[in-house]
Amino acid sequence: MKKIIIASLVLVMALAPLAWAKKSFPSRNITAVVVWGAGGGTDTCVRIITAEMQKFMDVNINVINKTGGVAGSVGMSHAYSQKHDGYTLCGLSESNVTAGVQGGWDKKFDVWDTFIVGGSPDLISVTADAPYQTIQELIEAAKKNPKSIKAAASGAGSIHHLNLLAVENGSGAQFHFIPYKGSAPSQNAAMTGEVTVVVTSLAEQQQLLRGGKLRALGMLIPDSFEVADLGTIPSAFDAYPGLSKYLPISQAIGFAVPADVPREAKDVLVDTFNKAMATDKVKTWAKENYYLLSGKTGAESKAVFDALESNFAWTLWELGAATVSPETLGIPKP
Repeated sequence: MKKIIIASLVLVMALAPLAWAKKSFPSRNITAVVVWGAGGGTDTCVRIITAEMQKFMDVNINVINKTGGVAGSVGMSHAYSQKHDGYTLCGLSESNVTAGVQGGWDKKFDVWDTFIVGGSPDLISVTADAPYQTIQELIEAAKKNPKSIKAAASGAGSIHHLNLLAVENGSGAQFHFIPYKGSAPSQNAAMTGEVTVVVTSLAEQQQLLRGGKLRALGMLIPDSFEVADLGTIPSAFDAYPGLSKYLPISQAIGFAVPADVPREAKDVLVDTFNKAMATDKVKTWAKENYYLLSGKTGAESKAVFDALESNFAWTLWELGAATVSPETLGIPKP
């Protein structure tokens, strides 16, 4: 009997690590550090997805905001400085890939493993009193009198600015670009008449479009988009097929963990992320706020951010808006 008891104890002890391994992550609450301000697009997106993820865990995911620096560098640095154990997520977006060339981050972006929830597509719009009723009228006017039409698209090197550059390259138009500190200021500039054209996301413009403050001319994605109370916004690709060479350049909002986080923790995060993305809550939120869901992780997500980093970093460098050469950071040209 004694031998049986000892043998049983040995078996239990041998199996204990396996049982512990399955339950070891997460064993306490997780923190998501959002690098942009509370209430913004990234913050809202991260709060939505983490609230759904924690339903499939036995712990909470607490969201905090750490803003400042350049391109979210303060929040990224804080998140990356924490132990690489999966208990700290970094809520970020495509704009963070420029932190390195702007001097706020000394690493290539592939030190992160990213989880992309999605993003809202960009569109090109004009002020309510602008004479342009179609994308063709606007583009042909900009081609006839190059740089005579003022356009805002957030700051130099932002995703909205890159989309404006893509419109120029794909259509032959030339606008007089005026940078602002963000989407809201650039949209305000359009409403007050400082500029005629604005490129930001549909999620950001939707209320202004409904209120008649702006007039949408074209989506900067291959497909038209149905918007409640507004009808269908046509794709700019329909009138200018050449845009397909440069667009779409899409938002990539979500979160990341350091690439060297243990596989066990990463597998749990991927599994709960996938489950959360499939919930009605996330799908309904995306539909109501005009977000296109992605759900990419791993190699697929890395490919997206690699392309964004290359495009954004070298564009900033060529515009003279970067302080660190992308080559120094090992960022290849697009």
